[in-house]
Amino acid sequence: MKDHRVYEVAKQSFEKWNINVDNVLEQMKKVSISIHCWQGDDIGGFEVNQQELSGGIDVTGDYPGKATTPEQLRGDLEKALSLIPGKHRVNLHAIYAETNGEVVERDEIKPEHFRNWVQWAKENELGLDFNPTLFSHPKAEEGLTLSHPNREIRKFWIDHCNASRKISEYFGKELGTPSLTNIWIPDGYKDIPSDRLTPRKRLKESLDEIFKVETEASYNLDAVESKLFGIGSEAFVVGSHEFYMNYSLANNKLCLLDTGHFHPTEKVSDKLSSMLLYHDQLALHVSRPVRWDSDHVVTLDDELREIGLEIIRNKALDRIKLGLDFFDASINRVAAWTIGTRNMLKSLLYAMLLPHEHLKQLQEDGDFTERLALMEEFKTYPFGAIWDHYCSEMGVPIQESWLHEVKQYEDEVTLKRTTV
Repeated sequence: MKDHRVYEVAKQSFEKWNINVDNVLEQMKKVSISIHCWQGDDIGGFEVNQQELSGGIDVTGDYPGKATTPEQLRGDLEKALSLIPGKHRVNLHAIYAETNGEVVERDEIKPEHFRNWVQWAKENELGLDFNPTLFSHPKAEEGLTLSHPNREIRKFWIDHCNASRKISEYFGKELGTPSLTNIWIPDGYKDIPSDRLTPRKRLKESLDEIFKVETEASYNLDAVESKLFGIGSEAFVVGSHEFYMNYSLANNKLCLLDTGHFHPTEKVSDKLSSMLLYHDQLALHVSRPVRWDSDHVVTLDDELREIGLEIIRNKALDRIKLGLDFFDASINRVAAWTIGTRNMLKSLLYAMLLPHEHLKQLQEDGDFTERLALMEEFKTYPFGAIWDHYCSEMGVPIQESWLHEVKQYEDEVTLKRTTV
């Protein structure tokens, strides 16, 4: 009863600004975040001939209890999802295929290798998204895939991407919600290149060849993802932001922005309004870089709040495919999912509880004093009481009480993986 009174008082604070909190909470229930599976197993996957991580990707930490089987990974995801309000999606990589002990090359993966994932998604009312895995493979050891000088290597990865798109199409058809296929490649050079144009020309030709194979748009959505640099590609990345921004616009594909793939002082939040003027849809992978693309767990920092504000104030919630991409092996992995996803949702709820039309008008009128004053005052409005009420209404723990469930799950499930 006390908590409900706190909520009612908080609600009145927002409603005096004509913000309909009930409508906001109904809108929140429709938000669907694509939660990346690879936080749960440190991007290991389940290939029979499992490779060491490569392609500029590194996972640090040795927290015990990571998932080592598909069943464990799905169980851990279920636990995290039970602590996160709303109905969401799960994002898979090709290396999470289940091949029953058979070695299946990546250019030969098929929908049947993801049948268990689809059945699980149906049981849990989840959508699925997909990514071809163009790293951690002998044919990617030189740091080049779709831009490789060797035509046979390029063809292998072209075929892998199209096999992945067919799997995504299968997801969309089976689950009744379009699946996003996101292509990211590690291609680049450690030192200053003598030729930037030729690798980019090859990448363009490879992508053109991939997208010549048609998929059903109501089942599969194609996206391409840029990067500024990586470990081993510090001087030059073939698939830069400018490359993919232009390619996606010219070819009617989604441009995916990863918040860790830019200069340390560059803000993805600032890019969204410009991109939305020219793109019908965008995709986001929300991460938290710390001095480099380190993929820390998402916190409710200034940039995350600005991302939420840009999405909501520009009425773009139905135009931006929201996903997460972080992997921290130094903390409990179920907790990492829970913290990061709840924070992404908090940023959207925070944004929904602001009087955007009034603030916009103040800017148009040149009243920058009131604009700044109100934007600062709303930072300490009782947003937390609204969030707690929303969590309670959705049947998930409020405040930090979810942590008890994670610790109990750790004691009963994940820690036992290291002692048997």
